[in-house]
Amino acid sequence: MTEKPLTLREISWFFFPLMLNVQFMSVSHSFINAALARQQDPITSLAAFSVAMVLHMFVAAPSYQNQAITIAMVRGRKSLYATWAFVLLTAVYVAVLLALLAWTPVGDFVLYRFLGVEEQVAVEVQAVLAILVPLPFLTGARGLLQGLTIQARRTGLVSIATGIRIGALLAFLALGAPWLSGARLAALALLGCIAVETLFAAWFARRCRVDYQGVREHSLGEIFRFSLPLALASSLQYTIPLLINAIISRLPDGALALAAFGVIRGFLFLLAGPLRNLQQAYQTLVRNAADYPALLRFHRRVSGSLAALLILTAYPLNGPILGTVMGLDAEMRAYIALPLACCALYPIFHGAANLLRGLFTQNHQTGFLGRATLYKLCYLLFCWGALLLVPLPVPGVAVAIFLIVSAEFFELVYMHRHRNRQPRAAALFAETPPRG
Repeated sequence: MTEKPLTLREISWFFFPLMLNVQFMSVSHSFINAALARQQDPITSLAAFSVAMVLHMFVAAPSYQNQAITIAMVRGRKSLYATWAFVLLTAVYVAVLLALLAWTPVGDFVLYRFLGVEEQVAVEVQAVLAILVPLPFLTGARGLLQGLTIQARRTGLVSIATGIRIGALLAFLALGAPWLSGARLAALALLGCIAVETLFAAWFARRCRVDYQGVREHSLGEIFRFSLPLALASSLQYTIPLLINAIISRLPDGALALAAFGVIRGFLFLLAGPLRNLQQAYQTLVRNAADYPALLRFHRRVSGSLAALLILTAYPLNGPILGTVMGLDAEMRAYIALPLACCALYPIFHGAANLLRGLFTQNHQTGFLGRATLYKLCYLLFCWGALLLVPLPVPGVAVAIFLIVSAEFFELVYMHRHRNRQPRAAALFAETPPRG
């Protein structure tokens, strides 16, 4: 019997809880930024937390693919235990790197020589990283547990756990205020709320059941061969904001550009971040040639709506959102308005790129994803060299936004050119008349 084609309704029921999950996560970061903007030295606090999170995301990037790895590889108890082994080994690796950055001269070299940040900011960055050393074990476990829940198509439970995280964050910010301030308070609150979220993710995952009967188990070796290239691709992906920070920190308005880029990245995480779940949607929902066109139409509608929200935030809602909610002064709001509006292209490129990542991941072509991201990194290094030769008389945050948007477009074009070389790709990407 032929399977019924995928509908927009089915995609929506699967995707929007995951979208809400990312929105909740980004709201938590926006709450942190709002709290930092009200500290005694807001520029230092915002810049320090922004740099610390970029460093943390870079070293922790291998664990950010745990959802995709779980969806693709867990087919029973044996493969589940093997996936747990990969997750725990990755968490140990990340925790060691965070400790080196926080407590050894390696961190001094990265912060002062590579990133070129000011001493006051660097001291706060290392304090934040020290607090976050246990975090990889929590985020690694959370990703695997969420992957099990997504496999069962119970995506609403993922959002509920993240909603609970927001409440925990506000509680930790209030409880920690008498003892800590600035970026250190934000780090402690982030660690605490993710611990709470992970506990609920474990509780929900235990209640989700997937029928694996008749499906071949994956061995430990197969899981590592699949996962390592994907982890490498994720690491390279998170090198992008780190490299952009290194570029803009050396510009004349470096500290202001870092703080503004941190705020804008928070909005990109809020309004473009949900589209990364199109990778999991592809892996879970696309089963035949008729399914892909529906998912593509869904992407166009959602990414277009999110792009419009970015423009509205930058201009008509500049005062209420950036001023009243975020606590930014008029000078900072004017500084980031145009760059934020230019980010409207980013959700469109980011969503399309994640659809392609879903295709390559489902076909176990994870090595290609690493190469695509490596070329994207080379593009940014080329731009850095060009800026050193010919400095541009524009604000640092404008340079940052050009780099992040153009790099995403560069990677999208590269993957698009190679898509039809993959199994099933020619059929899935063939032009199909829209269904009613």
